[in-house]
Amino acid sequence: MYSKRLIQILLLSLILLHLFLPHTAPGGKNGEQENEAGPAETSGIDYFSDKSVIQYAEGFSVEYHRNYKLVTVHNPWPQASMSLKYLLVQRGTPKPSGYRDSVVIEIPVERVVTLSTTYLAYMDMLGITDHIIGHDDFKYVCTPSVREMIDEGRIREVGEGSRTNVELVLEMEPELIMTFHTGNEQDAYPKLIEAGLPVIINAEYLEKQPLAMAEWIKFIALFFNKEGEAEELFSDIAYQYNQLSGQVAFLERRPTVLLGAPFQGTWWMAGGGSYSARLLEHAGAEYLWKDNDDTGAIPLDIESVYARAVDADLWLNTGNWEKRDDALEHDLRFTEFRAYREGNMYNNNRRTNGLGGNDFWESGRANPHKVLADLVAIFHPELLPDHDFVYYKKLD
Repeated sequence: MYSKRLIQILLLSLILLHLFLPHTAPGGKNGEQENEAGPAETSGIDYFSDKSVIQYAEGFSVEYHRNYKLVTVHNPWPQASMSLKYLLVQRGTPKPSGYRDSVVIEIPVERVVTLSTTYLAYMDMLGITDHIIGHDDFKYVCTPSVREMIDEGRIREVGEGSRTNVELVLEMEPELIMTFHTGNEQDAYPKLIEAGLPVIINAEYLEKQPLAMAEWIKFIALFFNKEGEAEELFSDIAYQYNQLSGQVAFLERRPTVLLGAPFQGTWWMAGGGSYSARLLEHAGAEYLWKDNDDTGAIPLDIESVYARAVDADLWLNTGNWEKRDDALEHDLRFTEFRAYREGNMYNNNRRTNGLGGNDFWESGRANPHKVLADLVAIFHPELLPDHDFVYYKKLD
């Protein structure tokens, strides 16, 4: 009798267990969902109390979960037909399943290789340059904290583009390689992917609005759990930029502007939909090629530029020219340009490192409010009479 009673209890226990446990199978959809949550997800701990909100940038987005972030780069290179996803998992917590097509990065990242100077100013602002262990080409670096690390031998030079030393990078064992891709097979990106290295694409250069480009500080911050710092820094930049652009928005006088200089017989003029054109517009200028919708550069001959810009009020961004008469080495007809005759030529090479690096293309991208202030002081000096130029200088 005792044995029969025991059997009945055991059978009842099995029935109750079957009723109340979830019906999941290893490897099935529900099983994946359970693994995806993992202990860190079900424990209720939110590892990311500071979260970024993207306001201007169109090239990336982020989804927050308790112990991981899913970052999407929507336009990783020009004319890309795909997006890239990066799974950022809090160090020491389980990796979620169900993201087979995503690159997995443990965060906060500790060892980084940077393959463009355009990331360095953002990292300096966030106080994380000490995590850099390698960089592509030292001669272009302007950021003081990174130059100091180079001088002390704390960073290794890994080469750029198709000359990137993949074997050296593998030996360094980085946790993250930040680079760009133009769609060209000569870029470093395809070689690094083929080697199985942890590569992510930073596509800030494809943004067309100055504040959108600056907001990529939030993208970099995601890999270091520095969202709080990034939000505070960007908020201040956006406030100063919008305050200044608002002052000039309704000015009636808008000086006409010519950009660039010829190179090997071709004048690569910034399109009317480009980053440079937006800066001029926000600074209260009339860009002579604003009717063009191109977001990149358009090739022109000198004759067509002469026809449209000979009477331009100002001439800016003249490459590596240091003085006004450098123009005459290219074409004597430049003496007929009004901006040349009246001495209204400015170049964005006030801060260079003597080796070929121009800080306008490094910290200038991260500080559009400072670039805008330089331009407003050029176009409307009465608004900023005591302005100290950061990136621009007048060609005498």
